[in-house]
Amino acid sequence: MSHTKDFLATPALSLSLAGIFRDGKATEATAVEVVEEYEHSGGFGGRREETVEISSENSGPAKSRSDDDYEAEGEHGDEEDEDTNKKKKRKKYHRHTAQQIREMETLFKESPHPDEKQRQELSKQLGLHPRQVKFWFQNRRTQIKAIQERHENSLLKTEMEKIQEENKALRETIEKSSCPNCGFATSTKDATEEQQIRIENAKLKEEVEKLRTAIEKCRPRTSPSSSCSSGYEQGSRSSLDFYIGIFGLEMSRIMDAVKKATDELKKMATSGEPLWIRSYEMGREILNYDAYMKEFSTENSNNRQPKTCIEASRETGIIFLDLPQLIQSFMDVNRWKELFPCLISKAATVYVISNGEGVNRDGAVQLMFAELQMLTPMVATREVYFVRCCKKLSADQWAIVDVSIDKVEDNIDVSLAKCRKRPSGCIIQDTSNGHCKVTWVEHLECQKNTVNSLYRTIVNSGLAFGAKHWIATLQQQGERHVFFMATNVPIKDSSGIATVAGRKSTMKLAQRLTWNFCRALGASSYNKWSKIPSKTGDDIRVASRKNINNPGEPLGVILCAVSSVWLSVSHHILFDFLRDENHRNEWDIMSNGSPVQCIGYLAKGQDRGNAVTIQAMKSKDQTMWILQDSCTNAYESMVVYAPVDIKGMQSVMTGCDSGNIALLSSGFSILPDGIESRSLVITSRPEEKSTEGGSLLTIAFQVLTSNSPTAKLSVESIDSVNTLISCTLQNIKRILQCQE
Repeated sequence: MSHTKDFLATPALSLSLAGIFRDGKATEATAVEVVEEYEHSGGFGGRREETVEISSENSGPAKSRSDDDYEAEGEHGDEEDEDTNKKKKRKKYHRHTAQQIREMETLFKESPHPDEKQRQELSKQLGLHPRQVKFWFQNRRTQIKAIQERHENSLLKTEMEKIQEENKALRETIEKSSCPNCGFATSTKDATEEQQIRIENAKLKEEVEKLRTAIEKCRPRTSPSSSCSSGYEQGSRSSLDFYIGIFGLEMSRIMDAVKKATDELKKMATSGEPLWIRSYEMGREILNYDAYMKEFSTENSNNRQPKTCIEASRETGIIFLDLPQLIQSFMDVNRWKELFPCLISKAATVYVISNGEGVNRDGAVQLMFAELQMLTPMVATREVYFVRCCKKLSADQWAIVDVSIDKVEDNIDVSLAKCRKRPSGCIIQDTSNGHCKVTWVEHLECQKNTVNSLYRTIVNSGLAFGAKHWIATLQQQGERHVFFMATNVPIKDSSGIATVAGRKSTMKLAQRLTWNFCRALGASSYNKWSKIPSKTGDDIRVASRKNINNPGEPLGVILCAVSSVWLSVSHHILFDFLRDENHRNEWDIMSNGSPVQCIGYLAKGQDRGNAVTIQAMKSKDQTMWILQDSCTNAYESMVVYAPVDIKGMQSVMTGCDSGNIALLSSGFSILPDGIESRSLVITSRPEEKSTEGGSLLTIAFQVLTSNSPTAKLSVESIDSVNTLISCTLQNIKRILQCQE
């Protein structure tokens, strides 16, 4: 993944005052980074500051003075009084205490421009005059502004140096390609290269001018004491103007595209035949593309690129989340990632175009980036930029609209594998009982890529990234939230953990276990996979990473090994077998055949397969506890587990914080193979023998190979994890009688 994309993945990008993208690189520090750098270097309390109290005759911005100023003033103060014949009264300065500075800095981070009421409350709390608090905040804003301007000047200086280097290279190229006697180009090729360099140089100059213009817009034109001259607010406005210039888009065009996408989504979500035709063979709706083109013959749909395929799907479901929770989860990029860990490996809000109105942010519009994945390294991720809008349609209906806009991704990252969202999203209807009816439409235009034969059917059919997958995951997360918040859970759904606090703490730990598993498993740029042959003939992919400061995982070098295989067994049977603690000793070679006992069970869904369990694995020498999180829905299933420290797990079960419990998750991802019928299939459901296909099983193990982050990955570690995967797969195939 390019440097630009990593930069765009930072949520703080929306706070940047100005920046340009050139040659795939981003050159700018955000306002947040500037503030953090200043705090780290000793600002905001690291250096003692005093506030000048100014009399009513001399109103103006407060000034800051350092300790050196006080020393100098102490040495020469008497002389100055004598020179002026003591006509002027010496100004008094107040030295704030460390506690006062900390309290004011805390409020400053939340609100750089506190109102009169906030200043009054803070002055009473700290024993300061309200004017002292007011002047202190003015000083801080002035300091931040000065630091920002230094960064801006540094950026301009850097850009100018780059242009000078380009000019120097241009001159050298011209000299080398020209005849020393006549001065004309020696060849057509050289002349073409010269012209190309001149064009690029002109573009660079134009970008610098845009940056200079944007910086000029950032500078406040009102007095420093005016609350409307906030550097943050000015930065937001000018930054928006600047980025629109970079993307080559006008605000009116963005809003027009969003409006058209909203209208199209409403029709796509509510229309029946001939737009959507139900396939009784596959049991889902299929888009009639001819009818779609007739209904929505727009510039967006007519500009289909060559070598692309269209994926369109629609699904409806009842979600056990209320309307405000759903909307906030879609508009907050971090909550959105947490809601769909199996689908989203990376996501970022690139820029907030409009914050919207009210609690539910009606009319909010933001540019977003997402990297979509499957839980296997064998299927490439899909990267997509799109504009997301939250719109109230009626008293009980809201729309979350996603649409890609032409040229945006080209200007951000030209190396991006094209994947665009035609008008997609969901219509959310509030049912006034804590539930919502959600109709999801997913409409993608993607480049045609070669897909591994194992996953070709499920990907090409549109199931992998389709509406059914999103709705099924959303329903599962909604049920989990209900069970997490419940205080009167029946005994059959909760055993081994006595308190509500213990339930919540354990479920939080299990959720983190699954999130880490999903992140480690996919083909995201987080992971650099290498393929090695296994002892069973199945391909194994390995990737290593170093954990230096994440307390949620063991510190050191971590090796992740993954293998994906097809098994001639129903995914229902495979999931039930792997999640059952009574069968663990049949496939888990770490158990050495010893029985496993369930000592804690927490349901987190209506299906009994959605549960968190704590299992005790006893051997002659020791007892090991295992935390397991199993999840299943209409699309996929997962069984994720990790050994845990017994004392640490016991504290979590009593309700203590689980944040410092280090986990290294392993487990299984299970999918139906996407084929509607297959012969010689084992299933426990006789009525479905002719319709159930096989399973796509991805098995993943993570092991700590060294406690030192600087250690190198050894061949012995790779051999060990190879043996672990090979033996586990052999045991599963043997027990389920699905040997090839």
